[in-house]
Amino acid sequence: MRNGSIPGTRGRVRPLTLLGSPVLHEPCGDVTDFGPELATLVEDLFATMYAHEGVGLAANQVGVPLRVFVYDCPDDEEVRHLGHVVNPRLVAADGLVLRGPEGCLSLPGLEAGVERHDHAVVEGFTATGEPVTIHGTGFFARCLQHECDHLDGKTYADRVEGRRHRRLMRQVARTSWHRGS
Repeated sequence: MRNGSIPGTRGRVRPLTLLGSPVLHEPCGDVTDFGPELATLVEDLFATMYAHEGVGLAANQVGVPLRVFVYDCPDDEEVRHLGHVVNPRLVAADGLVLRGPEGCLSLPGLEAGVERHDHAVVEGFTATGEPVTIHGTGFFARCLQHECDHLDGKTYADRVEGRRHRRLMRQVARTSWHRGS
């Protein structure tokens, strides 16, 4: 992306991968080629995230099993955080553990209370290979942890337990998009 460009304006909206698809349940591979295909993927992720009114989107949510995610997410003080991370590693998740409502573009129309730390640090690279470190608090910390989970082959549904998990799975089974996961 060029400086000053709006992310996603040159991207195409890709179909979303929904809960039950194998690509959502396998750890993603590291990016090794920081070329034009990666730049296109990042643009497409932004376009897809915006088209579906999300605040974050991982590459496996569009069927690409690579460690890449994008975000346009506020923190609890309504400060906007906008960017992308290639080969992200969650290096810290600490502070208070809070249960808060969480949704996902791969589970459209549903949400559940998920416990997450209120501070997170992610290290990785930009699409051009520059190192980045992202610090998140509040809702943005939740977003960073959520997207890193995706790249590790997990969805928020995997973090919900007991009665709340059973209730969420019943809701999934009643959706029009469910494929018998």
